[in-house]
Amino acid sequence: MSVRMAGRIPQHFIDELLNRVDIVDIIDSRVPLRKAGRDYQARCPFHEEKSPSFTVSQTKQFYHCFGCGAHGSAIGFLMEYEHLDFVEAVKELAQKSGMTLPALEQDNGERRQQQQDLHPILQESANFYRNQLKQHPEADKAVDYLKQRGLTGEIAAEFGIGFAPNGWDNLSSALGGNQQRIEQLITTGMAIKKDAGGHYDRFRNRIMFPIRDRRGRVIAFGGRILENNAQESASAAAGRTLGAANPKYLNSPESPLFHKGKELYGLYEARQALRQIERLLVVEGYMDVVALAQHGIRYAVATLGTALTPDHLQPLFRTSSEVVFCFDGDRAGRDAAWKALDIMLPEIRDGRTARFMFLPDGEDPDSLIRKIGKPAFEEQIETAISLSEFLLQNLTQRVDMSAIDGRARLVDLARPKLTKIGNTVFKHMIINELANRTNMPQRDLSQLLGEKPVGQQRPKTIRHNSEPRKLSPVRSIITLLLEQPQLALHATDPTRFKELEEPGIGLLVELLELIQQHPNISCGAILEHWRGKPEAKHLNKLARTPSEIPADGYEHEFHDSLRLLDKQRVERSYNQLLRKGESGSLSSEEKQQLTRLLTEKQALSRPATRPAQA
Repeated sequence: MSVRMAGRIPQHFIDELLNRVDIVDIIDSRVPLRKAGRDYQARCPFHEEKSPSFTVSQTKQFYHCFGCGAHGSAIGFLMEYEHLDFVEAVKELAQKSGMTLPALEQDNGERRQQQQDLHPILQESANFYRNQLKQHPEADKAVDYLKQRGLTGEIAAEFGIGFAPNGWDNLSSALGGNQQRIEQLITTGMAIKKDAGGHYDRFRNRIMFPIRDRRGRVIAFGGRILENNAQESASAAAGRTLGAANPKYLNSPESPLFHKGKELYGLYEARQALRQIERLLVVEGYMDVVALAQHGIRYAVATLGTALTPDHLQPLFRTSSEVVFCFDGDRAGRDAAWKALDIMLPEIRDGRTARFMFLPDGEDPDSLIRKIGKPAFEEQIETAISLSEFLLQNLTQRVDMSAIDGRARLVDLARPKLTKIGNTVFKHMIINELANRTNMPQRDLSQLLGEKPVGQQRPKTIRHNSEPRKLSPVRSIITLLLEQPQLALHATDPTRFKELEEPGIGLLVELLELIQQHPNISCGAILEHWRGKPEAKHLNKLARTPSEIPADGYEHEFHDSLRLLDKQRVERSYNQLLRKGESGSLSSEEKQQLTRLLTEKQALSRPATRPAQA
């Protein structure tokens, strides 16, 4: 089996790391666990629940929540709980266990270019802009603007706000000491290369907002242009915007560190300010986030001049189970909210709440909170419309509900939205409300939409202990290996099964070989071997499915399943040789092989001799 590079970290290092750490210690230091039989339990840290459904197995080195489905190894837990990427989580565990992380291998020249450490040059840029806000002769206009918006020096410092003065090369002259640093400024978008040669600063005469990643590192900037009041008033009177060449807000371009469709401004600052984030408010701009923070709303974040994407929803719902999206109350704002709803429908599941807050005409979050104050502003957040109500409200407004054909049209409009919802309970609740609005029995509407009504799903078959569920031999062996990997040592040579045409046989052979090479490997470490591969979802599903076999029966079940596979293997080879013999002559070696297979076939047909139990 070849060594797989996970995040460019050698797999053998990950195996050793997961053998050294105990997932119970890792999780218990963050989420207090209590013993429950042979496992540990807690209330799930990834969704709201009243009774604990979050289970940690010390033997498997694996966690699983039966409520929201979260699961994984110690690495996976740190990625979800601490909001780290794979390499960061491995570094965290390595430091805890006293292991030295090996040098990360690079794939090619392009990867080396993209993975060079660009964070320092961006931090230096942030420091430069902050110093300009304090020292530059023209900084007064930036300071005056911030004061007019009601910001104090403390909140400006917390968000790292700075000032990019007029001029084509202020930043480049200060930081671009050599060609390598100039290239870094260009790569990060802080400088722009001229067609005729040379370069110039991207940001000029702007208030600068550093954009930070989950670890607080600067990855990009947003800049708000500064113009004198006369020019702004003249532009407004003429009905002109500032123009595409000189936009009011300007973001850093895409770079190896920055992808605006994935990042949220203010999320790092919110996590720093609040130990537990009960709710997130998603607004439009940098100044909205900072102004709300100034007034004590520390849970606001902003998309970066782009519409909501599925990549935005992942960090939002990882941080909080409740997200309120703030939009302008005009037609454009409601259209934007409707598009956002389409993005959210597949992501809504138990424990997640999404709502929409619409602002009064002519107001933004900054102006509204200054006008009505924090308590009244938060009251508007509390009364924001639910996702389900916004969905039905929007659809209902498009039809004539007093007419039968209008109500029928409502059902047709709702159908494509319902197909996007994966959460069955949430979907049935919307169907129930839709039935009320159309004056249809819920059962009839559910059948019309191809859904089984609540309470009418096929009842689960109750199995008695004497009637265990029959799994295929391959599935049974894989499940048992995830429960007790050392069973693989009884499998002798796994390559004998390679020619079988059974679903999952390739995965089984690879799994047996892996464990035989690493006899002390845990279930958690096994799952890390397949991280990012198509087989991972199947392994994860089997790992979190409770075994119906008592622990003292694992070895018997494992041998029985191997025996079934061996029967299939022998039957296959035996029948192939028989068919060949019928159509022609067999060589002496093939005749000997046929005799051996017949002997093996007869042996496998006899009842298995089970080892005596203590």
